[in-house]
Amino acid sequence: MRFSILPAFILLLPLGEIAGFVIVGRAIGLALTLALVMASFMFGVVLLRRQGIGILRRMSSEGRNGVMPGRDLLKPAMTVIAALLLIIPGFLTDIIAILILIPPVRDLLWRSIAKRFVVVNATSGFSNGAKPDFRDRNSNSKVVDLDEEDYHREPDRNSPWSGKHLGD
Repeated sequence: MRFSILPAFILLLPLGEIAGFVIVGRAIGLALTLALVMASFMFGVVLLRRQGIGILRRMSSEGRNGVMPGRDLLKPAMTVIAALLLIIPGFLTDIIAILILIPPVRDLLWRSIAKRFVVVNATSGFSNGAKPDFRDRNSNSKVVDLDEEDYHREPDRNSPWSGKHLGD
């Protein structure tokens, strides 16, 4: 039920963008409307080229070093999302992109999104062969981490998925 708003948003966004084109076109004229759309597209491409390559390099280097990316990657990641929204033609997506580029709005988004993330900190890394401790110490956590010794299942010989063939 939580995702029921997403399909409605996806269906209504193009209609809102068309209405935005009509309203802005009537207010400032066709040539200026097209110039605004092209300017936002160009700004989005420049922003994406500058931030997109940088964030990919940074995430790659942190992944090689065994570091879990955290909040310090929020600003470049949000900037990439804003750049993609600027590339999409339309004024509603441009307004959302501009809001994402404002630091207080970005911090508000981080606070609302961070509640949904489970970040596992592997301080020992994976390169030395030691097994990192992924168990969450928070008693309210819904994450259950089981090793092979903790969980096993006996095969059901009557199950149609047990490997027996139908003709046997």
